[in-house]
Amino acid sequence: MNKKITKAVIPAAGFGTRFLPVTKSVCKEMLPIVDKPTLLYIVEEAVAAGIRDILVITGRNKRILEDFFDYTPELDALLEREGKEEFLHLSRQIESMANLYFVRQKHPVGFADAVLYAEAFTGEDPFAILLGDDIIYTEPGAVSGIGQLMQCYEETGKPTVAVMPVSDEDVPKYANIAAKERDGNRCRIDRIVEKPSVREKFSNDAVIGRYIVEKDIYQIIRNTPPSPKGEVYFTDALQTLASQGRLMGCRFRGKRYDAGNKLEFLQANVEYALRDGALAEPFRAYLLELAEKLK
Repeated sequence: MNKKITKAVIPAAGFGTRFLPVTKSVCKEMLPIVDKPTLLYIVEEAVAAGIRDILVITGRNKRILEDFFDYTPELDALLEREGKEEFLHLSRQIESMANLYFVRQKHPVGFADAVLYAEAFTGEDPFAILLGDDIIYTEPGAVSGIGQLMQCYEETGKPTVAVMPVSDEDVPKYANIAAKERDGNRCRIDRIVEKPSVREKFSNDAVIGRYIVEKDIYQIIRNTPPSPKGEVYFTDALQTLASQGRLMGCRFRGKRYDAGNKLEFLQANVEYALRDGALAEPFRAYLLELAEKLK
């Protein structure tokens, strides 16, 4: 029987250059979607899948990420004193939702290098990786995005990546796959390449920031030659798994937002607000009124 996934790794050491100038002093993972920082959505996705132990890989000047999930006695005491039970419950829920650990990536040399910092944390166990730029919305009661990959891994015993269809225009933004054997929303990946041109694409299937891997990924990364830029691409490490017939793709059910893209970040704010029970109706009315004015 395949091991269950109980640990997750969230690389969050990047500079967030696509959101300059705000990211000169604010971590991109703390930028809010309505009233939650993007990192909280990622942690909630993992927790919804039954994961309780989560390692966040950070960088310099990102202590705020650790502080956010810490116990806040002054705030909790104030909320309790003022009878704000709803907010007190929310604060305590964030403090206790998972066992969070933090480690710093010493040098900003890419995603694959960041993953190596998780080796002592994951040990012999398979684990999930969730990139903080990607938010996956699933309907209430549905299996979370990473949960769907976990199901695939537990049934096939093979490392798994999240796959979604993209337009030709977007192909060069993502890792691209070639897959022959398909079974419903799953496929066995034969080839995977980092950001090809449209002319060189295998398909319109793109890999986004959700992965299930095993302990051998660390040695594979170490054995992977660096790119001409001097950085080892995680995609190249995944190609080793694909060449061994060990890499699965899961076309997840849900909507993915690239929270590191300004347009999709704004779209996420609008759509999450429209899903909010208290905000939905007045915000929808505002948008309709605005649309009329802009005609």
